[in-house]
Amino acid sequence: MSWSPAERAFRDEVRAFLDAELTAEMRAVTRRMTSVYAPHELGMAWQAILHARGWAAPAWPVEYGGCDWTPAQRYIFASEFAEAGAPPLSPMGIGMCGPVLIGHGTAEQRAHYLPRMLSGEHHWCQGYSEPGSGSDLASLRMSAIDDGEHLVCNGHKLWTTHANVSNWIFCLVRTSEEAIPQRGITFLLINMATPGVEVRPIFMLSGEHIQNDVFFTDVRVPKANVVGRIGEGWTVAKYLMEFERGGGVSTPGLKARLKRIETMAKAEASGDGVRLIDDTKFRARLADAAIRIDALAAAELQVLANLSHGEAPGPRASMMKTVGTELSQHLTELALQAAHGYGGLYQPHLAAPGGPVPGWTAPESQGQIGPDHSLTAAAKYFNDRAGSIYAGTNEIQRNIMAKAVLGL
Repeated sequence: MSWSPAERAFRDEVRAFLDAELTAEMRAVTRRMTSVYAPHELGMAWQAILHARGWAAPAWPVEYGGCDWTPAQRYIFASEFAEAGAPPLSPMGIGMCGPVLIGHGTAEQRAHYLPRMLSGEHHWCQGYSEPGSGSDLASLRMSAIDDGEHLVCNGHKLWTTHANVSNWIFCLVRTSEEAIPQRGITFLLINMATPGVEVRPIFMLSGEHIQNDVFFTDVRVPKANVVGRIGEGWTVAKYLMEFERGGGVSTPGLKARLKRIETMAKAEASGDGVRLIDDTKFRARLADAAIRIDALAAAELQVLANLSHGEAPGPRASMMKTVGTELSQHLTELALQAAHGYGGLYQPHLAAPGGPVPGWTAPESQGQIGPDHSLTAAAKYFNDRAGSIYAGTNEIQRNIMAKAVLGL
């Protein structure tokens, strides 16, 4: 793909911005990330810088603070950010709730929430999964009972990423019991400071605190916080999940990761002194990954073009989510192989796991073991196992594609 002179000029503008604003420390922390989420403080600091430039939400319409960019410019922007090692922003607000408010919210909701979402005054988390209601989300039980001008909420959400640092949550709640479970669900915005909201940490096997349980006990929420109509939240949720699954650009990041794996394979030699990059089977795996990433990139560019004309991703979102997460998992396998024996060492104090690691104290006498590029190989591998589960399991995505695309 070749860029036009105007697109190359835009690329140079983005590069100059990154050179000026992205500090060496920010780049270093991003390289040490073990999760898809940046550490909260880093993500918020970078969002403030992007917001000051007007680049925090490129996919939004201009009238709400977005950028009047072509699909090519959006792809260039994502490519340069990935290449430079810029930290990702939390997707729950700008990437998910924001598009929902633009598409289904009232004028008052857009005017109130969108500016605060961009500035970081409001930090959002997602209240979907419940005990027993994960991939089968329509079976959710968190109740919201009509009480005049309010809905009174009771229930339990779990696996709620960054609920411990968020001040707003968007939830799916049940406002009525219907024969078809997708009916009677409402999309609701809840202030986390409301009495009756309790957050409890979930500690991962690797030690970090990113996910949380959130309990709601007689939480009173104004009906003005309903997005769309009461009882029609499933339609709103499906719209949101299209953006969660396929409304962004993942291939620039995948390409940057593949490039780093190639560098690892050139640097590390096995016990007999042979570099991994000289192994023909490993090089074939790298080439196969590169081809698959290029194919996904073509699909992403098509979706970006559709979005620029006001079209939602549709069933392509399921395809992109499936292919993207499985490709990401494949890259973690290649990185773990390239890290050799160093990949199995547990050194969270030298990584950026996306949240605190309570109770962990690094041995005073222990310095770094192994090269920098091996520090996160195992942690990324284990963390990315969730990629084919979150945002709807890949099995669910294949069912959606079979029904919506193949008519099965």
